[in-house]
Order: sequence, then structure tokens, then C-alpha cells
Amino acid sequence: MVDDLYDTIIIGGGPSGAAAAVYAGRKKLKALVITESFGGQSVVSSGIENWIGDKSITGQELAQKLEEHVRVQKSVEIKMPERVVTTKEAPECTFEVSTDKDAVYRSKTLIVASGARRRRLNVPGEDDFDGKGVAFCSTCDAPLFQDQDVAVVGGGNSAFETVIDLMAYAGKIYLLWRDPLEGDPVTREKVEKASKVSIIGSVEVRKIAGDQSVSGLSYRKTETGETEDLSVKGVFVEIGSVPNSEFLKDLVEINEDGEIVIDHRTARTSKDGVFAAGDVTADPFKQNNIAAGDGVRAALSAYYYVLNMEKHSTCSE
Repeated sequence: MVDDLYDTIIIGGGPSGAAAAVYAGRKKLKALVITESFGGQSVVSSGIENWIGDKSITGQELAQKLEEHVRVQKSVEIKMPERVVTTKEAPECTFEVSTDKDAVYRSKTLIVASGARRRRLNVPGEDDFDGKGVAFCSTCDAPLFQDQDVAVVGGGNSAFETVIDLMAYAGKIYLLWRDPLEGDPVTREKVEKASKVSIIGSVEVRKIAGDQSVSGLSYRKTETGETEDLSVKGVFVEIGSVPNSEFLKDLVEINEDGEIVIDHRTARTSKDGVFAAGDVTADPFKQNNIAAGDGVRAALSAYYYVLNMEKHSTCSE
């Protein structure tokens, strides 16, 4: 059964989705938010110190604030927990969204704010200690490891930048990589010259150990097969991320990394009426504050699209 027609459907409940919902509410758009949860990737963080307006806030507290702000918007409906599985064009210049609850919703516009998920090591202990020493954002979590030994897993720019972020806080930093080191030469040289950084190459992490929190990891040397243990209090996984864009690959242009290509001035995608914001897009800066601003931009663009549709388009007849 297809529900009533919405002005916009917002897919995602992270900072970009929540911001889009708040602004859609302020413009009195009939809006629907579909999300598995609020908070985005930062929900597991025990301390976020760069969310503007809060000196320090946990991921759970941020998620609660985002949800509360969305829920007071009178024209905004929320479906949670619910996950979008397909999107497609529908008759009369509309879009249909199907979810894992066997529900179908129809809207004049879509705002895709589905975020991304961190590419994971998929080793024992990674899930158990997620947020308890296993981290995926140095900008968020580096200050939590003051004077502690940590490991960074990865060999690209994101790993190098994580090491640089940690230099101001951590004691010893171990950079572990499996494939040849990549990234820009200047950043790489800065890491290689740092006295507190020890680079361990041609290895793969096999296990993350601990009790209540991380206490170490085990890695295997790919050339010899030997296994060694490393004592650390934190493990930063920086092996890339995966945009949550699978459900609309046939609807909008997506780059080779799975990111939605947008016009950064308007948040428009390649399909009229579909807008995108946050980590699911090709924006190079994956940050909560930037994602929130992108969500605002997408909502305002969707509002003016609907307004012009009603004034000038044959779709409104």
C-alpha cells in the first residue's frame, strides 16, 4: 500500500538527515524521515569535542539531541527503525521508496542523507570494543588517548592524517599497513619523520584483545607468517569507508567509490528532485558539522524545488 504523497522523504538520521528534517519542518514541508536510528556513525563515540556548541558530548547524547529536535517539527513524520531498500521514479514526477518493513512511500522529492559505514577489519574483538578503544574518527576521539599507546591500521591518506591528529595526544603511535603505503608524499614524510611513530609494514591485523576495553592486538607478518602481539590502548581503523548508496544506484549518478555526485552549491544530484547530503556524497570532508550544513542546503533546495513545481510544473496539475 502506498501512503499519502509527501513533499520530501529524508533518508537517514545522522547530522545531515536531522538538519534536513529540521529545516523541512521550518518550511512546513510535509516530510518523512526514514532511518534505522539517529546519530550516524558518531553514535558509538564516547566523547565528541568538535560538535559546535558543545565542548564535549557523547555520541549517544548527540543522537538524542538530534532526534528531539526533529520530533518537535510538527510537519515531520518519523519511521524508525526502518531501512530503505529501493528507490525509483513514480508517475506524475514523484518518487517511490520501499523499505524493509514492506512499506512503500511516495514523495515529490528525496533527500538522501544515508551516510556511510566504516570499512572494517572484520577480525575478532573489533565489534566487541567498538567505542571502547576501537575508533574510526581521530578528529573525534584522538583527545581520549592522552599519553596512551595506540595503533593506526591503514596505509593511505586517512591513516596518515589520523597519525598526525594523534601526535598531539598519544604516547607511542604504531602505524600498521598491509599493502604499499600510498597517499601524498608531504603527509607521508611528516609521519615517517615523527619520533613517536613506529611504522610496521607488510602485516595484517588478526585480533584485537582486551577486557573492558582494548589492551592490545595481534598481527601476522605477510612475508613470513609469523604472529606478534602489540600492547596498545586504542586501535584506529582507517581503511576507508563504504557509502550507503546501494539502494539508489539506478536513480542518480554515483562515482567509482560509491559516493553520490552532487552540485555542492545546491545539493542537487543528477536526477531532478533528488538531493543528497553528508557522508554519502562525494564531499571530501566527512565531518558532522559539515554534514549538518549540507543537510540544511539540501532541505532548502528541496523546498524551492517543490515551490517551483507547484507554481510552474505540469506535474502539479
